[in-house]
Amino acid sequence: MWKKMIIWITAFTLLFPAAAGAAKIKTGQQPAQPVVQLETTAQSAVLMEANSGQILYEKNMHQALPPASVTKIMTLLVAVEAVEQGKVKLEDRIKASENAAGMGGSQIYLEPGEEMTLKDLLISIAVGSANDACVAVAEHVAGSHEAFVEMMNQKLKDLGLKDSKFVNAYGLPAEGHVASAYDLAMILREGMKHPLFRELTSIKEYDLRGGEFKLYNTNKLLWWYNGADTGKTGWTTEAKYCLASSAQRDGLRLIAVVMATPEPRSHFRESIKLYNYGFARYKAVNISQAGQVQGVIPVSKGQVKQVKAVSQEPVVMVVEKGQEKKVTYKVEIPARVQAPIKKGQKIGKLIIMFEGQPVKIVDLVAAREVEAATLNQHFGAIWQKATGIK
Repeated sequence: MWKKMIIWITAFTLLFPAAAGAAKIKTGQQPAQPVVQLETTAQSAVLMEANSGQILYEKNMHQALPPASVTKIMTLLVAVEAVEQGKVKLEDRIKASENAAGMGGSQIYLEPGEEMTLKDLLISIAVGSANDACVAVAEHVAGSHEAFVEMMNQKLKDLGLKDSKFVNAYGLPAEGHVASAYDLAMILREGMKHPLFRELTSIKEYDLRGGEFKLYNTNKLLWWYNGADTGKTGWTTEAKYCLASSAQRDGLRLIAVVMATPEPRSHFRESIKLYNYGFARYKAVNISQAGQVQGVIPVSKGQVKQVKAVSQEPVVMVVEKGQEKKVTYKVEIPARVQAPIKKGQKIGKLIIMFEGQPVKIVDLVAAREVEAATLNQHFGAIWQKATGIK
């Protein structure tokens, strides 16, 4: 039997994506809303709420297009995870290979045999969009550029992204090297979960080689748009102008991706247009912080008597302004659970409702591991219950 602990709060209503080229609330249990046109010169675009992944606007968001150097958000993500897993260290000194030094396009002009730390190379990718640094990092992390690209494509599979395929780690034109706006938004969303990724992509300028070579971030939204703090640009003749970025205001974090915008700086203009639309129209509410306790459940046959049910990640609802009073939520947890229980094991659920109807369900998990009681502990508990003697 489930015990229902209902917590009614004033919150926000859940909205859903529109058809391509327009932002529109799907009716469902919600009142009909007017279609709001949002024109963009991007061939493909998406505006996403970062915590939930909710789509607020999209235009051809699953169309596979050349991503140019926006590819490098995946390069950075794979490299950052390798650092976190202890496979490589930021202090590692890397010698540039002939292959890395021979790269064209945007670069830091590595010389064959030149040594640079992994951290400086990662900054060169994030800030200066350096193709030669991509190859040097790839070879250090995976042993070869080709093996690193396999890691990038495996990460796509791990994230469940099906529109994209990478042929190289730097984004220069290559047959079959494509990505969708949606996939790039999801890659950036994943990247922002890692502090090192956020640190690298937020750097505006950096002195390389002791100040002999100055890097300026190609993502000009870091200067031009209030709240913008991460992202990656891209341009080739084939891909045109592309940008994946994120900005936060008043607790609402948005991700905007535009692809194949036609002229210089148009990727910044079109991204700002998406952000202005999103921040003007929507609000965010934090229903639950990561790790926030939503209930306490008694434990049978365990080494402790109770376990806390928590949300693993922040639970955020994005809603159109003025719809605040139409959403409630409730927590459902069982009357009792039995040990053993693993940390992170699902033990309940948080149900978000609109006008009394469920629109989203979030798992609640055990905050800690609970081992099964030993035989002595079990008999001790029986003795205590029978005699009242501790």
